[in-house]
Amino acid sequence: MCGIAGIFDLEPTGMPDRAILDAMNRAQRHRGPDGDGIHAEPGVGFAHLRLSIIDVATGQQPITNEDGSVVLIYNGEIYNFQELQRDLESRGHRFRTHCDTEVVVHAWEEWGEACVERFRGMFAFSLWDRERRTLFLARDRLGIKPLHYALVRGRTLVFGSELKALLVHPDLPRSIDPQAVEEYFAYGYVPDPRTILAGVRKLPPGHTLTVRRGHPVPEPVRYWDVPFQSIGPIGVEDASRELVERVREAVRMRLISEVPLGAFLSGGVDSSAIVSFMAGLQEAPVNTCSIGFRDAAYDESRYASLVSEKYKTRHHVETVDADDWSLVARLATLYDEPYADSSALPTYRVCELARKRVTVALSGDGGDETLAGYRRYRWHVMEERIRSALPGALCRPVFGFLGRVYPKADWAPRPLRAKTTFQALALDPLEAYYRGVSIFNDESRRRLFLPAFRQRLDGYSAIEVLRKFWDASPTRHPLSRVQYVDMKSYLPGDILTKVDRASMAHSLEVRIPFLDHKVVEWVSGLPPDLLLRGGEGKYLLKRAMRPYLPDDLLYRRKMGFAVPLARWFRGPLRDVVRREVLGEEMSDAAIFDREVARRLVDEHQAGVRDHSAALWTLLAFAAGVRNLESAPAEAAGARAP
Repeated sequence: MCGIAGIFDLEPTGMPDRAILDAMNRAQRHRGPDGDGIHAEPGVGFAHLRLSIIDVATGQQPITNEDGSVVLIYNGEIYNFQELQRDLESRGHRFRTHCDTEVVVHAWEEWGEACVERFRGMFAFSLWDRERRTLFLARDRLGIKPLHYALVRGRTLVFGSELKALLVHPDLPRSIDPQAVEEYFAYGYVPDPRTILAGVRKLPPGHTLTVRRGHPVPEPVRYWDVPFQSIGPIGVEDASRELVERVREAVRMRLISEVPLGAFLSGGVDSSAIVSFMAGLQEAPVNTCSIGFRDAAYDESRYASLVSEKYKTRHHVETVDADDWSLVARLATLYDEPYADSSALPTYRVCELARKRVTVALSGDGGDETLAGYRRYRWHVMEERIRSALPGALCRPVFGFLGRVYPKADWAPRPLRAKTTFQALALDPLEAYYRGVSIFNDESRRRLFLPAFRQRLDGYSAIEVLRKFWDASPTRHPLSRVQYVDMKSYLPGDILTKVDRASMAHSLEVRIPFLDHKVVEWVSGLPPDLLLRGGEGKYLLKRAMRPYLPDDLLYRRKMGFAVPLARWFRGPLRDVVRREVLGEEMSDAAIFDREVARRLVDEHQAGVRDHSAALWTLLAFAAGVRNLESAPAEAAGARAP
């Protein structure tokens, strides 16, 4: 696992600035504390940081082919590299190392841009082929590893694992993208391919970017998609057995390491399943790490202990106070742009704990999207059944009327919040799903944004993020379609961003078996009622894991990695949220209506309404923008580290 960065001139005028390359490396030093390297030639500069996992002795980067005409910097793990190496050797390629990095170099020589289709793993890399005068950027299928890029001065492409690596470039424009602001306040993150900066993009998951010297920078090209192609009829028992076999294989592939390895164990179904497979695949006890909370309402540690005791793991638990808000200011420096998923706080803590004992950790992330674990999927499917049972012409007027007259009851359990359900049923399926996942819905954002800022949006709405994937979905089944949308937006933009930044802040590699693309492809072809049945999400996974995990764990209510924002904002962070949300910096941004923001703060702190999610989103925006403005650009001639 590593950090990469680089500079590429479309028309070379000389050697790249070494001081800038050094600064790009320094900016993301946490991604690779075990070594660094620079490659520079006319018009091309590569910078690399290494976290040594495989072939610790000889896997340094940048790495080249035999004659030095192909140069690579790479971040990630290719789990089938040994199989690929044997194939490439049979075709005449010769290897100097035993690491997966060199496989990428020779795979490019053999298969060109199609090489990525053969890789099974997580990766983001940059490759320069001098003979072909071509720069090739690639990102893994699901977006586990990040890659940002920007064109500066119209002739220089700069790129890096994290946005902070690009921010040191003195010519990088830092203007805020209004459409990214619109998207952020809808979703709590800036979805790919945008960033908060107008001139910077994220390479989308499953895409490559091929830049040829002397030609304009083209649009990225997709090389993979979640297929959702039916595998045909299959019974529960057969599907359960095959799911176990496939996930176990994905776990086995991710156990290759020359450094200490362990797993996160939250006490949920996904991480518990991963630990159970690890225990059966290795002789030594599994190193497991959990975070406990002193507040029982947020604590899952007893369920983690059940799994640890069953599989005799070396279990490490740290208990944190539910008022552990000391990281709030730190988050902005990790994520570079505004990011409002508050579960980033406990995720940071569990990565911090894990790194004390291991360098690699397996996690259960991706199980909710792949195997239909979110409660919102259940509600969406239920609403679709109701819509399909009534004439379309009746839904909007009838349910729209009921949604207007029914009393609001945000405090009540979901089944009693009929107003929200009626409002959703009055919308088309995409609009309803979008409204359900929005932090600030369309009406709330219109009130929050100043008229002048709304004018800058020129009618653009954040729903277009989801609409793009909704329309492109290879399936029309209600459950599968929203899974597809989430895999393209929420999974890479929120979940995987959270895990990558929190883990790499501690130089910890996280591997994610549920997002093995072979597992994802197979599961996407299953009958949807094997994933969601009788209102039970992850139906198949729970059935498959019954021989391995206790029912008390499998069928308990999902908790998630929550923090008590509502209480914080009325207690220890009362003054902080008022100062940040209503301060001069937010006013100077000329985006928000100050009186609307004040009403949110006042109502929340008076206990009238729970606006904690909205306030956290505003707080994270203020911190993120301040971080962007304070990040120094590197002056030419700066000293190397």
